Amino acid sequence: MRTSIKALGTLTTATALALTTAALGSAPAQAAGCSVRWGSTAKAGPSMAAAEVVDIRAGRHACFDRLVIDVAGDVRGAYDVRYVRSVTRDGSGQRVPLRGGADLQVVVRAPATPTDSFFHSNAELVDVQRYSTFRHVAWAGSFEGQTTVGLGVRARLPFRVTVLQGPGSASRLVVDVAHRW
Repeated sequence: MRTSIKALGTLTTATALALTTAALGSAPAQAAGCSVRWGSTAKAGPSMAAAEVVDIRAGRHACFDRLVIDVAGDVRGAYDVRYVRSVTRDGSGQRVPLRGGADLQVVVRAPATPTDSFFHSNAELVDVQRYSTFRHVAWAGSFEGQTTVGLGVRARLPFRVTVLQGPGSASRLVVDVAHRW
């Protein structure tokens, strides 16, 4: 009987050690894969684009949600993305109500054709119902050569802004918002 209790104790200790090692071993690997050092301060470029906004779409990734604004031309340096108390409509200054705990204002210094049915003033631009971070993507207008989109997010989380060139002479303004700090 004594040998059985000692063997059971050794087996229990070994099992607990294996489970702890497995848990600790997988946590850092997952955290390292989603490590972000982007911050939540404004990201902006000073120029204007001689192009037009043609589409707005979103995607989900393992560590972040992504908003993509397609522009028919070069948009490098022609943006301003920042957290604000509330996003307002271009031209009128009216508040754009957004779902979520924080409002991210995305300004592209390029116009969009206001008659396009895609850009109705109250339209929900992208369905983000099952996204981890995004809660709402709303049209805020296009006025005097700039287009504004309101992005409602779960909380004030780190984000990054990049510009991808192509296809052809087009480019894409990409806003990634992390799922967590």
